[in-house]
Amino acid sequence: MPDRRSRKPSHTIDIVLLTAVGGQLAVLLCRSADGREKWIVPWDAPRPNESMEAAAARVARSAGVGDPAWTEQIGAFGDGKRHPSDSDISVGYAGLVPMGTASPVGGVYAWFPVSEVPQLAPRQRLILDAAIGMIRGRMDQSPVAFRLLPQMFTLTELQHMYELLLAKRLHKASFRRALQAAWLVEPTDEWRSEGRGRPAQLYRYAPRKRRPAQRGIRLDLLSS
Repeated sequence: MPDRRSRKPSHTIDIVLLTAVGGQLAVLLCRSADGREKWIVPWDAPRPNESMEAAAARVARSAGVGDPAWTEQIGAFGDGKRHPSDSDISVGYAGLVPMGTASPVGGVYAWFPVSEVPQLAPRQRLILDAAIGMIRGRMDQSPVAFRLLPQMFTLTELQHMYELLLAKRLHKASFRRALQAAWLVEPTDEWRSEGRGRPAQLYRYAPRKRRPAQRGIRLDLLSS
């Protein structure tokens, strides 16, 4: 929960936590105790001698979902846009929470599909949009989609995660060709039943060292 010892902190740390819930990309919001919005992006003011990265990790842990599997700073936001704290500047972070993580209890925090986010303070809406845009921009450079998956997964699950993050459908054959070209996964000896069809083989994230410069999937190869 935000630290309200100071009514107007000089700056805040806001973290956009994203995961997959019910087949949709979802963001974690906190119920507002005051202000004009009912829900807010988790934020707090840094504590004395606390780094911004440590503050972002603390805010994420206070939300009850543990440490994100992946966190990155988005940037600083101000430009006169209103924030729940009325601070002049906010430093935004994006964090990915593995799917299947237990939802916070108590009613203070809740997951919302990114397509159904309630009204947010203008600056926090900007931070949310920037977080999603940044993650999509990283997908052909870093394996961010894997941060949302369990250690072992099917190729169908991996494709679905890419589709959630990109907000578009992908051609199955094109996706698997691009995945093979990226040298990112290796098969395991385990299989999982998917519906009435034959079981699907499970894979793990295991990038090959001979391709160090290629850690993501080339998105230009995914068009149908």
